[in-house]
Amino acid sequence: MKTILSGMQPTGQLHLGNYEGALKNWVDLQDSYEMYLCIVDWHALTADYENSSELKSRVLEMGIDFLAGGLDPDKCAIFIQSEVREHAELHLLLSMMTTVPTLTRLPTYVEKKAEKGLDTYGFLGYPVLQAADILIYSAHFVPVGKDQEKHIWLAKDLAIRFNKLYGQTFNEPEVLLTKFPTIPGLDGRKMSKSLNNHIALADSEEATAKKLKRMFTDPQRLRKGDPGRPEICPVYLLHQIYNPDHEEVVAPCKSGAMGCVDCKGKLTECLNQKLAPMRERRKKLVEKPDYVFDVLKDGAGKARLKAQATMEEVRKNMNLVYY
Repeated sequence: MKTILSGMQPTGQLHLGNYEGALKNWVDLQDSYEMYLCIVDWHALTADYENSSELKSRVLEMGIDFLAGGLDPDKCAIFIQSEVREHAELHLLLSMMTTVPTLTRLPTYVEKKAEKGLDTYGFLGYPVLQAADILIYSAHFVPVGKDQEKHIWLAKDLAIRFNKLYGQTFNEPEVLLTKFPTIPGLDGRKMSKSLNNHIALADSEEATAKKLKRMFTDPQRLRKGDPGRPEICPVYLLHQIYNPDHEEVVAPCKSGAMGCVDCKGKLTECLNQKLAPMRERRKKLVEKPDYVFDVLKDGAGKARLKAQATMEEVRKNMNLVYY
């Protein structure tokens, strides 16, 4: 099997956008690849180092959602980044061959620096740590959407340069393009926890219904009899993902026969039905936090074996073995 590495920052409970954008795809891939799935707590510190006391609960919530969402610890290594210290060692070594101008030109650095006012050494080096995450497992592929391709180019560039300098050590990672649906939030913007427009996988049926009742629809549709435009309505976009018979709402929406309240009610029914098995698994996992942490410990053990073997080769090839 070829190897995949992917990761997610621990922000607590996952929402529909996290599930459709990453977790669902990981579940589909776990039978076909050797997979390392990392809860990247060090990455989280680059923007939130002052709140490290919240990391443990956030990591636990993410671990619960990973397992509830269908990841099988017998098929993939699910672990916490900081539990495999070799990530940090490789990050340090790769930083020696990465120029500051290379990092300051990266779009993600420019955008987030302006957005969040971040200007720390750790934030600047974030992409190098990300490259280390990938290369420490000599990953063949990193699953991302088309808009995230640039996130991987530095890892590939560093692999090429390292191999040229010190001999063949790393696979040159490639993007595994996957089609991620853009999940709209309750306000019509992209679903995001920071915007507080999300539906969490942990939300109850009642909470989901309450949230969907206030979801934005077609702004030109003010009352039930008004003709609707499902093609621009975020509620209909969710119908296309969660309602197998989504076309049934198109005609009555366009004619005005179906109002937004009824349309949202149908969506609520379909979404709650889709999430029911996941919520049931989640309910059981919440009662077994020790089991979840054991899964993460076991995953770290598997990841550490691979990472240690890689670092032995790295040190040898870089002439860092002295006796």
